[in-house]
Amino acid sequence: MGIFGKGRSREEKAAEIMDQVASGKGFYGRATRAFVGSDSLASMQQSIGTYKSGAYVQQLLAAGVPTVPALVVSLSDTGKLINFDPVVNLVVQPAGAPGAHLTLQTLVSKLQIPRPGDQVLLLADPASPGSYLYAGMA
Repeated sequence: MGIFGKGRSREEKAAEIMDQVASGKGFYGRATRAFVGSDSLASMQQSIGTYKSGAYVQQLLAAGVPTVPALVVSLSDTGKLINFDPVVNLVVQPAGAPGAHLTLQTLVSKLQIPRPGDQVLLLADPASPGSYLYAGMA
């Protein structure tokens, strides 16, 4: 805007910087690539993608996208943390599909880590037909 007008909020500026880092473009993306190297950059990009998918799931739930119940078959830790919450590999069996197993790498709350035998909710991903997103405990 103008010199004295209200510009973008801190959150908007941080989101723009995060997008630049994730895409490797712009000043922050190129600087990050130069300083951390390609292996660490790939790990950072995957973490940013996982974080963004959590926000995307919340938007879909708020929009009223229907959920699919599923049974947790197994769970394994990836060793990654985002805001002190673990990223896990989750193997689930959707309701109504006996014998079909889906594997999801997802961020879960450390206060609500699912265990084998627990019911969880999945969302069909409208951006990627045939894939599902973890929507939390049932």
